[in-house]
Amino acid sequence: MSSDERPAQAADAAKPLVLVDGSGYIFRAFHALPMMTRPDGTPVNAVFGFTKMLMKLVDDLKPEAIAVIFDAGRTTFRNAIYPEYKANRGEPPEELVPQFDLVRDATRALSLPLLEIPGFEADDLIATYARLASAAGRPSLIVSSDKDLMQLVTDDVSMLDPMKNRRISFAEVDEKFGVRPDQVVDVQALAGDSTDNVPGVPGIGIKTAAQLITEFGDLEALLAGAETIKQPKRRESLITFAEQARISRQLVELKNDVDVPLDLEALQTPVRDDAMLNQFLADMGFRSLLAARNVAPQSVSSSAPSSASNSTEIGDKSASDEAISDIHPPHVEQADYQLITDEADLAQWVADARRQGFVAVDTETSNLNAASAELIGISLALAPGKACYIPLAHQLEAAEGQSGFDFGGADDAALTEAGTQGTAAQQLSLNLALSYLAPLFEDASVLKIGHNLKYDCHVLRHCLHPETGRPLDVNSVDDTMCLSYVLDAGRVERHGLDHLAMHWLQHQTIKYEDICGKGVKQIPFSAVPLDKACDYAAEDADITLRLWMMLKPRLAREGMSSVYERLERPLIRILAQMESEGIAVDMGILRHLSDDFATRIHQFEAEIHTLADEEFNIASPKQLGEILFDKMGLEGGKKSKTGAYSTSADILEDLAANGIEIAQKVLEYRQLAKLKSTYTDALMTSRLARTGRVHTSFSMVGASTGRLSSSDPNLQNIPIRTSEGRAIRTAFVAEEGHQLISADYSQIELRLVAHVAREDTMLSAFRNGVDIHAQTAAEVFGIPLDQMDSETRRRAKAINFGIIYGISGFGLARQLGIAQGEARDYIAAYFERFPGIRDYMEQAKDFGRDHGYVETLFGRRVHLSGLDSKNPAMRGFAERQAINAPIQGSAADIIKRAMVRLPAILRDAGLSARMLLQVHDELIFEVAEAEAQQTVQLITKTMEEAPLPVLQLDVPLVAEAGVAKSWAEAH
Repeated sequence: MSSDERPAQAADAAKPLVLVDGSGYIFRAFHALPMMTRPDGTPVNAVFGFTKMLMKLVDDLKPEAIAVIFDAGRTTFRNAIYPEYKANRGEPPEELVPQFDLVRDATRALSLPLLEIPGFEADDLIATYARLASAAGRPSLIVSSDKDLMQLVTDDVSMLDPMKNRRISFAEVDEKFGVRPDQVVDVQALAGDSTDNVPGVPGIGIKTAAQLITEFGDLEALLAGAETIKQPKRRESLITFAEQARISRQLVELKNDVDVPLDLEALQTPVRDDAMLNQFLADMGFRSLLAARNVAPQSVSSSAPSSASNSTEIGDKSASDEAISDIHPPHVEQADYQLITDEADLAQWVADARRQGFVAVDTETSNLNAASAELIGISLALAPGKACYIPLAHQLEAAEGQSGFDFGGADDAALTEAGTQGTAAQQLSLNLALSYLAPLFEDASVLKIGHNLKYDCHVLRHCLHPETGRPLDVNSVDDTMCLSYVLDAGRVERHGLDHLAMHWLQHQTIKYEDICGKGVKQIPFSAVPLDKACDYAAEDADITLRLWMMLKPRLAREGMSSVYERLERPLIRILAQMESEGIAVDMGILRHLSDDFATRIHQFEAEIHTLADEEFNIASPKQLGEILFDKMGLEGGKKSKTGAYSTSADILEDLAANGIEIAQKVLEYRQLAKLKSTYTDALMTSRLARTGRVHTSFSMVGASTGRLSSSDPNLQNIPIRTSEGRAIRTAFVAEEGHQLISADYSQIELRLVAHVAREDTMLSAFRNGVDIHAQTAAEVFGIPLDQMDSETRRRAKAINFGIIYGISGFGLARQLGIAQGEARDYIAAYFERFPGIRDYMEQAKDFGRDHGYVETLFGRRVHLSGLDSKNPAMRGFAERQAINAPIQGSAADIIKRAMVRLPAILRDAGLSARMLLQVHDELIFEVAEAEAQQTVQLITKTMEEAPLPVLQLDVPLVAEAGVAKSWAEAH
């Protein structure tokens, strides 16, 4: 209706009709807040957040007309159009289910009109009322973060995103979809929506869809003119899936002619019934909301079932209250950091944390190696700017300048109390502090938030629970480093606390060097004055809490909750325990290997010097380059910008392939030198005297694909293809009376390629147990399986694995030692026999260009850059990432699923096996000899079923396991 056709606006229509997406509020509140219960144990975190947000919205906007609109159920008229619509959505969390009715009670308690109609989504009712309001000459304001509602934005209909507290304008719609609001439906119809299972058109994402709709005007014009599109793949897809696009449009277009039960006049904001609202808040146990209304909780009689336990409702000015009112925490300004040296103060902080239901935690230690680190202090944060530091093992200066006690590993005897002579400050003993903190850390009802919390969990395991005497276990954890990684892998440069503080909060944190100094003058943290230590340590906990408030709600908004909750969060405690367990090493074997490597290194040195006819430093690339390319005049020398010759492995391998003996000797010298320094020598020094074992550290954010990495020492890169590398693995042994189990997936990445590419020949080979490399050789080289020779199979294996990584003809030629033309012919023959693989590769690159990321089968996103680069090398690298990341990432996700499930499964079966190491597709366990065979069966079964029920693969996963006294024998 044009403006001149509208009736004159009534006097009461000056303010817009406010249409609240109630269902969106529920999920936002549920995922933004830790679990809370009312006195009878009913979960109410979503109810609390929903009520607080709605109260604030009404108080801020003071609308003259409003409606809170909900989804009436999961089945709507869209399911009749397309039965699979939203079929891939899992059931809501069981803690959320009882809250659906309670949020409706909250809406009624606020005296607000509530609407829901079976067979329709809340968005349809919102679209209908927005149309009715426009027809009546009234503006409307939609309060929602749902992108689907952006199609309704007009001059009369605006949107308020409560997540960001900002209005959605035409510019925001264009930024999101690349088109005008009235064209959003057509873009969504083409791109589809994996969350709602809207099929769309294969190979077309938001960016491409926007370009097409901008060019053709609308969906029907595009489909009618599809024959004119130049890109053959895009053209074919649009023609083939035209009807699917039309169906998708019916699914995403909001219905604006629903027969609604209330007319516009009935949506006038009623006068709030204060007594009814106060009674509801009391029944729920929402004391802070009552207090905000200046109502004492005891003045309202609660009709809710009583319980001996108190509600875990969050108190006034809590971090989650802030998170609900504004998802961005307040600016980092003057903070209230408290030094805790008094038992009563510590007791109060612990009580506040219990009452609130969550607390940020950070430990200060003697070094960065968790296995050997000693606990110096602990910091806590309850709200932005409200944090404390509890010193436990600082070296306190004596009042007269004498050295005080060194409390490293202090017990009650080392407690310095108020009034103790000879100290200028006081600190609590470790045991006294743990009597308060250990029950808090082990309490599963209180969420512990940390940054790289795995480190803190490992360090705290060195401490013994004062009551049970067992290693302290931190239960119920959240990790801002892992949150950042899940949300922004490949998009944020680093996930360290300092970097994220600057990136998100524009805050420069206090650096360790700022308080401890640098180089030879650096002092240990235990020697830092307590006031400075407090500022540094409490800030870490404070910043961690602020980041959590920003990052945690994004999980639900961006559809990443499943990846975080199923894969990353459960692994934090499991990896901490694995690191704490460590693995035994035979020092005699290591010493023997190290001596043998040293002897052989000296022999190679002598041979290389003889070939060069002079002595020089073989480890110096500059000196080696001058010998090879200046003195010996060998071809292939390439100088860098510094003027020095490159002596990289590629250069030396080319020389060695051409029969240059000195190059081959240098390669072997380097390999042995690396094995000695990186492994045999390093492992001997890495063995921890306290445990007699080697404790590696696993990084959860080392690779954007989701793979774990290992360091200090790195146990994931020990060579397996060389005899020397295998010899090193013989040094990893089981304790007396135990054995090691090595269980790994057989060809998991190739199986995943077969699955995603839907390549029938490969699928059939895996289903029937056929050697996939021999099958590939038969297909590519035309050699029957019964006549296959090892060399041909080796070439096929190189192609199989090379294709996953986007190998070029040049790369394959180098790997197989053949001409580039022959290598290109092999690759061409491979794609001719397996066209599904090429299709997958092209689709992966197109998806990456359209979305800026690719996804694993579990929904993990790997953000990419460079796919549109004009630099061929950068573009090629990004394309290889786009092809490989979904495969490698899916394999990493699957083994993480197995790792998450195995400890509980083994424990429930009464088995004592301990998971010690993860090496990409392999898991290492230590098990009592009598339990070995039963444990192997359970491990392999769990690994093979790891994707279920989330993912059903079209190929079987196969896990193989060996049992022996050493890792080398078990593998």
